[in-house]
Amino acid sequence: MPLIVLASLGVQAAAPPVDDSDLPEWADNRIAPLHAGVSEWVETTSRRIDGFFGTTDSLTVNTDSYLRISQEWDWHEGEPFEQDLGARFRLDLPTTEERLRLIIESEPEETRGTLTEQESSLTNDRADSLSDLLVGLNRLGDKDKTQAWNTRVGAGIKLRLPLEPYARLTSQRLWTRDDTPWQLHSDNRASWFNGDGYSVRTRWDLGRPLDDIRHLRFLTNVQWRETEDTLEFSQAVELNRRVNRRSVLRYSGVVLGESGSHPAIEDSVLQVRFRRDIHKGFTFLDVAPALHFPREADRDPRWTLSLRLEMYFRRHIDRVTL
Repeated sequence: MPLIVLASLGVQAAAPPVDDSDLPEWADNRIAPLHAGVSEWVETTSRRIDGFFGTTDSLTVNTDSYLRISQEWDWHEGEPFEQDLGARFRLDLPTTEERLRLIIESEPEETRGTLTEQESSLTNDRADSLSDLLVGLNRLGDKDKTQAWNTRVGAGIKLRLPLEPYARLTSQRLWTRDDTPWQLHSDNRASWFNGDGYSVRTRWDLGRPLDDIRHLRFLTNVQWRETEDTLEFSQAVELNRRVNRRSVLRYSGVVLGESGSHPAIEDSVLQVRFRRDIHKGFTFLDVAPALHFPREADRDPRWTLSLRLEMYFRRHIDRVTL
């Protein structure tokens, strides 16, 4: 589920203040050249590929390309710690037409498992995510989603042998009113992959700020995938609170279920997630203890703990608050 984070990709960052890192100076001296070099490589690669397919405008046009590396540790009550090294990237390449984009991305949303699997982990990045590499064209919508439905159509291939074609339709809408702080966002997707069949997902996000540091959200997800042939649903309530300019807390309660004809609650989760910008807006630490009440364990409570360290590689990074 989406989380209001401290880093937003795609906006030029202002000059960082003095207290922008928790790391010692020697660590900064090692990380800074690595981050600058890899970030430049990500941007240069995307622009070179874009220039091959498009025009010289590729040298100046904005791009949503990024690379994210993460290391996660998960503990479930009665089991040892598990760790997972993950990577996710996206090359966003504007081509000759204004609203046509060539997209290269790893591990698309359709491959990230059931809603329960997505909720049980802070990230769905996997070290073998290159096996789910997509190359395709997206036709961007030209509508303002605050005024009308904005629709995007995409198609391409998954780079595995044999090659798998895919098609995807997404649509978004945002409702706001001047006389109320509430906002309702709808995000919908229908996809077809030759190897995995059809999938449909709809997400509704209703939220409002409570004050300058707190934000309340109600999130509803419904998903169906042909490989599972089960209608899944989840309902979450989140209270996001900004601790300071580099830290946020999220308190959440989630109910996960499945089946349309005979709905059943598979799990209920209470979670606290702490997210800290530990180094200059591109390195983050997450700590998330949670209490689960799974149906398969007769609702007996089960503790879990997830830790994640992640680093973003992109030339332009900005911090945002709740």
